[in-house]
Amino acid sequence: MSSSSTSEKQSKAERVRRASHAGSWYTDNASKLEEELGTWLQASKLTKSPDVRGVIAPHAGYSYSGRCAAYAFGNIDPTKFSRVFLLGPSHHYYTPNCALTKATIYSTPLGDLPIDLEVVEELQATGKFEFMDLNKDEAEHSMEMHLPYLAKVFHGHPVKIVPILVGALSSESEAMYGRLLAKFVDDPKNFFSVSSDFCHWGNRFSYTYYDKKHGAIHKSIEALDRMGMDIIETGDADAFKKYLKEYDNTICGRHPISVFLHMLKNSATKININFLQYEQSSQCRNMRDSSVSYASAAAKLAADEEMANCN
Repeated sequence: MSSSSTSEKQSKAERVRRASHAGSWYTDNASKLEEELGTWLQASKLTKSPDVRGVIAPHAGYSYSGRCAAYAFGNIDPTKFSRVFLLGPSHHYYTPNCALTKATIYSTPLGDLPIDLEVVEELQATGKFEFMDLNKDEAEHSMEMHLPYLAKVFHGHPVKIVPILVGALSSESEAMYGRLLAKFVDDPKNFFSVSSDFCHWGNRFSYTYYDKKHGAIHKSIEALDRMGMDIIETGDADAFKKYLKEYDNTICGRHPISVFLHMLKNSATKININFLQYEQSSQCRNMRDSSVSYASAAAKLAADEEMANCN
């Protein structure tokens, strides 16, 4: 067989999603990126915990949310997991479903992350998922912004990823996908990385909710975000939906978070979510200002589950 036909077969077999936001949303210089992430992880002063089974983390440019994200990814014990499910919102194309990747590899400046093709095929076989083409995949940033942290934390530890783009789901679809994916929570080798920023405030986001009783605008934004974070911590997807309906808080990962809450509700493994860090891109003081909020959480085995694992 000629070398050209061999390389052609390899190119067909390997479909690489490029790190399309490297060099803009974060540095494409591997050593600088390694150092930057390492500094943030060290500053978080977190201890890696085998009981942390998932995280909620932001997806803005690293100059805005990289430090906050470390409070999520710093919890991961890479020796305990062989697969990471990524749940991220769709910013660029409308779908009422969840979508799977056509790629076989997600590239990062810190190394490639292989897709778990067996799980992708299993999910495809349910008939509930569509596929996103590579252009749509590379245009979306919500999951990509988690990849360098995952590549760093899992360096030296074999891991595969299952990216799931979560569309504009109805409440019924959120519950359906939650039930469908719940069984993966019961496999202790699986980890879950849920991508979301919190309040996008200002005229450019068409959202200027302001409750003056909290004082400055940024304090009102924080109170609104923390109300949502408190509800997420209860694990009650219906209460989260009511909160979103009442306040319309511009939490862009509302659908991935809701699917994750339904997954936890429907799994035999009891897991609690706890927020560890909250930040804002800037402090809004007048109606001309704007900001985006970032929050990081760890989803950890409940105490009785920890005891069961020890026995």
